[in-house]
Amino acid sequence: MDATAKLTLVPIENPDELNLILGQSHFIKTVEDLHEALVTAMPGIQFGLAFCEASGPCLIRHSGTNEALEQLAVRNAEAIGAGHSFLVFLKDAFPINVMGAVKRVPEICHIFCATANPVQVVIAESEQGRGILGVIDGVAPKGIEDDQGIQQRKDFLRRIGYKD
Repeated sequence: MDATAKLTLVPIENPDELNLILGQSHFIKTVEDLHEALVTAMPGIQFGLAFCEASGPCLIRHSGTNEALEQLAVRNAEAIGAGHSFLVFLKDAFPINVMGAVKRVPEICHIFCATANPVQVVIAESEQGRGILGVIDGVAPKGIEDDQGIQQRKDFLRRIGYKD
């Protein structure tokens, strides 16, 4: 038996630089439970989610509160094509607002990233299927934070209300 895998990079389509959450789960119930967790964590939230089922009919399951975001999630899930992966796009919300609720969903196994940066998904493909090895989130560091950078970071966090 040939035990080889082909590696590919799949860029996430995200033309509006929306925040997204990419993860791995283990059960078809993920779609409904993630939907409930998101609307409970932040009433009025706008999101779209897609989940790649890894057995049975192997469908891309989807849900959301915003049709355009839901379709964006479906297109990206189809491009990734890795079993039991899920993708959530958020509008006017940050992952930090919902990550606690997402992580508490019993089916969630792993979060690869939660970001608005450009993302490339590292995929391994074998004769069995596709899996996510990891992600490339944003760009490489361009330097080391100095005193001015430290102050800018602290000011920013206070300005947006995440620190007192």
